Amino acid sequence: MRELSVNAVRDAVASLCVQANKTLPEDLKACIAAAGKTETQPLAVSVMDDLLNNLSAAKELDCPICQDCGMAVVFLELGQDVHLFGGALTDAVNEGVRRGYRDGYLRCSVVEDPLLRKNTGDNTPAVLHVSIVPGDQVKVTVAPKGFGSENMSCLKMFTPAASREDIIQYVLDSVKTAGGNPCPPIVLGVGIGGDFEQCAYLAKKALCRSVSRRSEKEYYREMEAELLERVNRLNIGPQGFGGKTTALAVNIETAPTHIAGLPVAVNFGCHVTRHSSLTL
Repeated sequence: MRELSVNAVRDAVASLCVQANKTLPEDLKACIAAAGKTETQPLAVSVMDDLLNNLSAAKELDCPICQDCGMAVVFLELGQDVHLFGGALTDAVNEGVRRGYRDGYLRCSVVEDPLLRKNTGDNTPAVLHVSIVPGDQVKVTVAPKGFGSENMSCLKMFTPAASREDIIQYVLDSVKTAGGNPCPPIVLGVGIGGDFEQCAYLAKKALCRSVSRRSEKEYYREMEAELLERVNRLNIGPQGFGGKTTALAVNIETAPTHIAGLPVAVNFGCHVTRHSSLTL
């Protein structure tokens, strides 16, 4: 049994909140650069150049890559051979978010009640997902989620009679409805299976997968590729101004489901789909 203080988790969360908000994953940055070279419409080319210039400016000025520093979504993969001590895990995670957003001068966007709307002032509480895995390590992933893209997300409970094409069409219709609101080019996380809440979790988790890594299952690899191609034929384009680049990647995650159901969730990520990880 390995002993690990919750303070280590707290410090990791604090650091990752800042890192994720200031640094885009390199593969996503490369994807933006490559997509920009395929554009032919002058406005689309200009917008893609602006996105890259924004990333460069954020690095030079050491500031967030987007003014919406998001709601802190934290994934913990907790090794079953780890004993956490020194306090409550949830409190440690929230203290990490509090320190990260305060010390990193990140915008605080969380309200304590969904209807009364009073800002908590420190971006807490986080949305926390904990999974128990084999081993004696703890993997911490922080994914700040801006709500321009989050607000476009959707879920549908299909019947088992739904076809592959039905699901593809649902994703396409979701993207059409969203238009330029989620700040395209987007990353799409698609969850298929499970039940109502697991399906949404899968879609969110899909956004934390590298855009350079495709599904391990051939059937869904092919579906990801087809969806990406068809989404990019919609001509929504960068920031909704038209062009070939509406999406940078489509990531699909699946889970077993009930014989009577087929849940499908679509979680939108903007062109700065942020996430950073650290293993303790």
